[in-house]
Amino acid sequence: MLSTAIKEKLIQIVGNQNFQDSKASQLVYSFDATPQFQTLPDAIVSPHNTGEISEIVKICNEYKIPIVPRGSGTNLSAGTTPVEGGIVLLFKHMNQILEIDEENLTITTQPGVITLDLMNRVEAKGLFYPPDPSSMKISQIGGNINENSGGLRGLKYGVTRDYVMGLEIVMPNGDIIRTGGKLAKDVAGYDLTRLFVGSEGTLGIITEATLKLLPMPKAKKTILALYEDLDAAAQTVSKIIANRIIPITLEFLDQKTIQAVEDFAKIGLPTDVKAVLLIEQDGEPETVEKDIEKIAELCKQNHAVEVKIAASEEEADALRTARRSALSALARLKPTTILEDATVPRSEIAKMVSAINQIAEKYDVEICTFGHAGDGNLHPTCLTDVRNEEEIERVEKAFEEIFKKAVELGGTITGEHGVGAMKAPYLHLKLGEAGIAAMYGIKQAFDQNNIMNPGKIFTKSTRKRVVVSES
Repeated sequence: MLSTAIKEKLIQIVGNQNFQDSKASQLVYSFDATPQFQTLPDAIVSPHNTGEISEIVKICNEYKIPIVPRGSGTNLSAGTTPVEGGIVLLFKHMNQILEIDEENLTITTQPGVITLDLMNRVEAKGLFYPPDPSSMKISQIGGNINENSGGLRGLKYGVTRDYVMGLEIVMPNGDIIRTGGKLAKDVAGYDLTRLFVGSEGTLGIITEATLKLLPMPKAKKTILALYEDLDAAAQTVSKIIANRIIPITLEFLDQKTIQAVEDFAKIGLPTDVKAVLLIEQDGEPETVEKDIEKIAELCKQNHAVEVKIAASEEEADALRTARRSALSALARLKPTTILEDATVPRSEIAKMVSAINQIAEKYDVEICTFGHAGDGNLHPTCLTDVRNEEEIERVEKAFEEIFKKAVELGGTITGEHGVGAMKAPYLHLKLGEAGIAAMYGIKQAFDQNNIMNPGKIFTKSTRKRVVVSES
């Protein structure tokens, strides 16, 4: 509980209407999109600008009050859950695009801007911001940066980190720093920009970002390849890349996911096949035509039972929208949906898909798999019920084995969702204890009082359910 004196100090900074500590508001911000994690914060604070955030942080640092920066709450690793109480910091007032610089091909934005709104603004000017997380209709740019979000276009264009050129950051002591800028080259000291991207709010609070833009591609084509064999679909992914073709999108959906998506979106997806690949290419028209022809040929060579080329942009957009709705479609089937993102090298996709299915069978749990197969980022998704404690224990064991298999194949425990509180107990599988110690040393150097999103990335306990409690 915050003392009356601290409450008054915070209200003096942001105004009475931007400070909430009612039980109802605490409950609203006690969880994010991650199942099984929920803890009440002490208060919710909505600052107007960087200066106000700096003053808030100084108070929190003095009194050792945790701060959890929060966007739209779409996080899937319990990264925005206030597991140690404290203040949830909202950016609803910091939601402005500050500049679109067409000469330098950059956009400068506040953290509360919705991702899709930013994309639409730059596309209206014939420009292109590639990172496209499935949550882009509601996720915020600040959250994307904190999690280093990926998306369907990550194979060809990379992830959020590849487009962040400069940041304004409030440090844990309240100092304000700027990193990078509108520069093609900058080697002045440590690369703090890249350090903060993907740091999950554990090192500081991002209050402004300068992002790189690209010219809009001139042409785009979409293919849907159908398979009766999961391994054949996975092998096709490797064959396409081995032929020196890098599509913009190379997505994989297994049969259970296809059935759920079609029931949800009703766009005519075939539900009688074992897997589909959704493949897109963009660029110069002649290059796109050549690549699409070759991709279609490779799909057929690798036992696709049918290859469909979208006849129009409307049809292609329906396919993309259907893929982005996979989580929503699956979430309708059971009370609890746990979406993970084990990632392996592209060459190991077939082995990983097979291993996921074997592990699901071993533990008698229902796991549907889809994801960004082109960059090895799979989303094994378990349909379960948190009220069934015995089943949840089997789910936990299954995912732990999936993470171990991913690392064994040269992969990692998370490709885009982050570590948060959910995956912290598994971080040692990827980094080892020495690697975790090195990362924690960085955390301590920046945040000596451990006020920045504590309880995330680093953990002392195994992954278990967190219940609502008084903070």
